[in-house]
Amino acid sequence: MKKQAENRIPLQDLLVFHQLARSLTSSFDLDTILLTILEQMEHIIEAELWTLLMLDESSNELYYALAAGGEQEALRDLRLKVGEGVAGWVVEHGETLIVPESEQDPRLKEEPGRKGTHGAIEIFNPRAEQMTDYTIAFLHILADHAAIAIENARDVTRIQQLTITDDTTGLYNVRHLYDVLGRELDRCKRQGVPLALAFLDLDRFKLVNDAHGHLVGSELLARTGQRLQELCRKQDWCFRYGGDEFVILVPETTPEAALALARKLHRELMASRFRMKNGLDLSVSASVGLATAPADGISLHAIIGAADTRMYAVKSDGRGQLRGA
Repeated sequence: MKKQAENRIPLQDLLVFHQLARSLTSSFDLDTILLTILEQMEHIIEAELWTLLMLDESSNELYYALAAGGEQEALRDLRLKVGEGVAGWVVEHGETLIVPESEQDPRLKEEPGRKGTHGAIEIFNPRAEQMTDYTIAFLHILADHAAIAIENARDVTRIQQLTITDDTTGLYNVRHLYDVLGRELDRCKRQGVPLALAFLDLDRFKLVNDAHGHLVGSELLARTGQRLQELCRKQDWCFRYGGDEFVILVPETTPEAALALARKLHRELMASRFRMKNGLDLSVSASVGLATAPADGISLHAIIGAADTRMYAVKSDGRGQLRGA
């Protein structure tokens, strides 16, 4: 009587799972995890091109996070709407899709269904003999492991973001200010790169709380923080220092350019009107002190102290102005 053959997973495939499991526990860096996923996928199926697309939830678009074969640069700026093309169909439906010619597949014309997918893996022109039921099942399991790794990485990122973000305004908090400013000052020392720091204090903000209550006051702080973020350049950093005080960090900017930017920001902030949820139409006034490195020093205390001192000089001289060096 013949012994029935055992269905065992090949050692090489077990090693693939082992490698991916290690990435789950040893790294929460999303880029590292995505690279590991793509490298392990390449071990399973030989194909002309592998790509890994991720979902940008803010725009509901897919972007090419990784591509094998040196194609990432060419695909870097491409975006796909959910539902567009093969990858868009997969993200909408949360299902595997294998098609010989995507343009002729009727499923790509269906209405969207499933939500909650993180992204899609595309395999272009794989060897036909490799696309067995076993290989497809193996890819499904690997994709499930990948989803866990991506979700864990994003959870860690969200938790880290909470530790550096101010609850009221959504801006970075003072703890993160010290970290970022410390790094920028180190660059200033090593490379001679200039930077500037503007310290803003809202004038007579206590009167808002007294007249309209703390809920309106908190809302006005949040709207002010949002407006400051809008007025800053992409490379600038915006922080809530505490209470009604804010800090704008302006890296790689000369003192003259920083002064011009700070004056423009201050002028536009003072001209802004904020419609509150209760219908009130409010505005803010701010006193601003500007300090620059290396002119005012290259330590945390020196740069913040110089900006703070100039801000208080404005307070003593009538408020609502900006003072630089």
